Amino acid sequence: MSRIANAERSLKKLDELARQDTWLNRVHPLVKLLVTILYLVLVVSFQPRQLTGVLGMALYPFLLFEISGLSFKDALYRLRVVLPVVCMVGILNPFFDREPALSLFGITITGGVLTMLSLMVKGILTVLASYLLIASTTVESVCSALSMLHIPGILVTEFLLICRYVSVLLNEADRMTQAYALRAPGQKGVAPKAWGSMIGRLLLRSMDRSAELYQSMCLRGFRQEQPLFRQKSFCASDFFYLAVWTFILICLRIFPVLEILGGLFL
Repeated sequence: MSRIANAERSLKKLDELARQDTWLNRVHPLVKLLVTILYLVLVVSFQPRQLTGVLGMALYPFLLFEISGLSFKDALYRLRVVLPVVCMVGILNPFFDREPALSLFGITITGGVLTMLSLMVKGILTVLASYLLIASTTVESVCSALSMLHIPGILVTEFLLICRYVSVLLNEADRMTQAYALRAPGQKGVAPKAWGSMIGRLLLRSMDRSAELYQSMCLRGFRQEQPLFRQKSFCASDFFYLAVWTFILICLRIFPVLEILGGLFL
């Protein structure tokens, strides 16, 4: 299986996860979106050297992975391309900030190392939190939550169509690479001299295909001025979920949980 087909298959599996009937999937999408936004804001709000505080915020994604049934190993596999890029942020900080910050087991740790580790942990936690939202909420539900927040309809529609047209783009790219491989047997990949024409044809083919899809949507009654999504009603469990996680996340942000636990054990 080619990489493009593998990527398309991964998107389909992620959509299947979001459509499962689990307790996390049944939580109102607006509630999950608000909790995720709050978590991202709180994680980013830590100072560059507050590594212990950032590590304490790891309770949210790891606890949700544990109680929701989602596979943490599968999440790491799906995010194998994004996580290394996130970890590259701040990798040069140890070379610029060499001021000693603390000593651990006789090893002096500089401020640059603390800053680098803090940025890495922040990136990993934010990516995992976003994955939890996507893996438990369909694209339509996310767009419905965005519309409830009074995000302009044109932006919500664009977001929805982009998410849906990604699979179209991947499908066309897979078909073109397969056709190229049949015409160039024994050759690994696409020759550099054919990259320009391949990208141009891919753009034209995907535009034609997306235009056909849009026309079919219009024939089925799609109108920009009409509401796109059905608004799901709230229930008591949704408010309970929002209140509990808001309280926990704010406590994790205010109090140094890891330092308190370390003091108790020591």
